[in-house]
Amino acid sequence: MSFRNSSIGLGKQSLFEEQSNKVEEVKALLGPLPDKFSRYCSDACIRRYLTARSWNVRRATKMLKGTLKWRLENKPEEIRWEDIAHEAETGKIYRSNFVDKYGRIVLVMRPRGCQSTNSTQGQIRYLVYCMENAILNLPEDQEQMVWLIDFHGFTMSNISVKVTKETANVLQDHYPERLGAMILYNPPKIFESFWMVVKPFLEAKTNKKVQFVYKVDHNSQKIMEELFDMDELETAFGGKNHTSFNYTDYAAKMMEDDKRMPLVWAGGDAAQPLPVSSLNIDIGSDSDESVKEDPDTALKR
Repeated sequence: MSFRNSSIGLGKQSLFEEQSNKVEEVKALLGPLPDKFSRYCSDACIRRYLTARSWNVRRATKMLKGTLKWRLENKPEEIRWEDIAHEAETGKIYRSNFVDKYGRIVLVMRPRGCQSTNSTQGQIRYLVYCMENAILNLPEDQEQMVWLIDFHGFTMSNISVKVTKETANVLQDHYPERLGAMILYNPPKIFESFWMVVKPFLEAKTNKKVQFVYKVDHNSQKIMEELFDMDELETAFGGKNHTSFNYTDYAAKMMEDDKRMPLVWAGGDAAQPLPVSSLNIDIGSDSDESVKEDPDTALKR
């Protein structure tokens, strides 16, 4: 091995050790946690939060504490198909039957008057259910997913700035580094003005993952060919797969997944739900403006 290669190897090892030490620092700041949250705060999870906050231990810890508070209050892992089935009827969001070439789960979204209800809370709850389900089905060697957004039939009346802003907040604050790529497929010209309104809601890292693809643009179509097996990709996105969303079949698949969720969270055993009284989360203040809520006190039993 040459001196240069040896130096590169030592550099990578040093970086890994430094990052591992920061993971341990976050664990120390979190303090003792109930079993359910201990499983959630795995090394991989903590690394995602550190990555989202540029490996700043203090900022990452506050972000993670905010998520634990959010999960305690909203219990996303306890949402079941029967709770949100009415939101899914139109196929506005669903987990596809195919993955991309990196093995990432693909969530298909269709913002074209497909809202089943006018409830912002209901729409966000369904989005959270879809995220939890996608994470449940990720392969062991993959942490991210792809969003494939179909703009066929889209008009500005289909968009709510309030829902879009709330969506961005939930995904960026509580599902950091879960998005691998976002493909906006064939958006109309009128969408560009809305995009200028949406962009400030997105962090710089998220913006870099967004790609516009147009059906008539051969160069942008290459993005699809690089990401997907065209035989598996739906025809709506330029692929050869004629399969479309079927509510009955999808409902059956989701209900089967629902049976697995409590086992995953219980570590293979259907444990009792976590009581609210078992976790004390105090919210303080701090000069860090990048985190909306600043939980400065360690999470305790």
